[in-house]
Amino acid sequence: MRACTVPSAAHASLRLRCSIPFPFPTTNLILRRNKASLEFRHGENFDSPVLCISLGFKRFFSIALSEKDKRQDFQRGSAFSSNFGGIKASDDDFIVVNFYHFVFIKNPEDEVAKHLSFMQGLDIHGRVYLNEQGINAQYSGPSRDALAYIDWLKEDKRFSDILVQISPALNGHAFPRLKLRYKPSLVQLEGGISHLPLLDPSMRAIPIAPSEWREKLQNRKKHGASNSELTRKFILLDVRNGYEWDIGHFHGAQRPDVDCFRTTSFGLSEAEVSSSDPLASVDKETTDILMYCTGGIRCDVYSTMLRQRGFQNLYTLKGGISHYLENEGPIEWVGNLFVFDSRLSLPPSSYKHEAVAESDGSGLVSKNITFARCHLCGSHLAELRHRNCANLDCNLLFLCCTNCVEKLQGCCSLDCSKASRLRPVLPGHQRYEKWHIYRDSQLKSSQQS
Repeated sequence: MRACTVPSAAHASLRLRCSIPFPFPTTNLILRRNKASLEFRHGENFDSPVLCISLGFKRFFSIALSEKDKRQDFQRGSAFSSNFGGIKASDDDFIVVNFYHFVFIKNPEDEVAKHLSFMQGLDIHGRVYLNEQGINAQYSGPSRDALAYIDWLKEDKRFSDILVQISPALNGHAFPRLKLRYKPSLVQLEGGISHLPLLDPSMRAIPIAPSEWREKLQNRKKHGASNSELTRKFILLDVRNGYEWDIGHFHGAQRPDVDCFRTTSFGLSEAEVSSSDPLASVDKETTDILMYCTGGIRCDVYSTMLRQRGFQNLYTLKGGISHYLENEGPIEWVGNLFVFDSRLSLPPSSYKHEAVAESDGSGLVSKNITFARCHLCGSHLAELRHRNCANLDCNLLFLCCTNCVEKLQGCCSLDCSKASRLRPVLPGHQRYEKWHIYRDSQLKSSQQS
């Protein structure tokens, strides 16, 4: 046996014991990993290790064993940098990662265990849900850890073609902790989604690339709905919640009359339809329906329901709004993008740095925005970021002007301002912490007084 020390890309020293000379064959190598070590073994016999690597740090790193792997790393790095508009990020810079993928998973509980095992030692917070229909993930972490999970996942042919969206985290983690578990529904919808044919691509809406989406919206605006070149009626369907639309949307999209995606019912009612339903009384065979949401998963899920209801011409924005902003910038888009993490609101420049975004640099204030209004007084707002009602038992997300924030102590209504469990008015755009922090603080103050 020979011992040698080899410097690694992770700036650590590895003690190697090997019984065969380098370079060793790679085709039959088997990799096993736990918290303390990596073991490379030759063949199927696990009794005699060929190469043992002891790690002096708690993180997993990949070793490129071929030129193909090196090319993949380079491509991934280029794509990663593009999410910051060409600004290179270090391994310690925090990012937020979003992706989903519909694929049959035979034993999802076992799959969850595998992912949890890999996550050991990685600094990742967020939501990763798996079930028989696939995976849905939104998480944050330093780029070295966040991207290591993607690389590991893509080694599995079932997940090799996932479309990953990456954006910068503002102040460290965007999620409080990691929740990686089996979940019956990858997204929440009344009645569940396990019965929907999500694994059949023909039952989902046809994905449209960002460039084609932009062209369709521009042609619609240029020619007008009555132009003879537009042989079909055209509907732009925002498959999100109303409060998401309130800070940003595509030009021409009607505001969804929905407070929670699980209650969405566009095009599903057979009764007389109200004006709040964009799919009311449309011709299901000749109407082009262009659906969009933040990352794409809500559109994919909902389109299968519309397909079952007889809607024929369903299209969805591939990768959702985030993918569009990364590729096309704010063309045909107005405002910011609502995100379901501590950041709440992102300007287009977060995805495409060179995008012409009218902001003050913080990404929270946009000029010449006329659609955003204060929830309380109705005045125009330039600040495109929600706040939570200070009444713990309400917690409503709403837009509010500075005057109304001060007048009602951060609450969404006069009634809420009189509630018993009130949190303090937060300065700027901080997020509320757990109630016990404010409760204990109040108790301590009363005892001292």
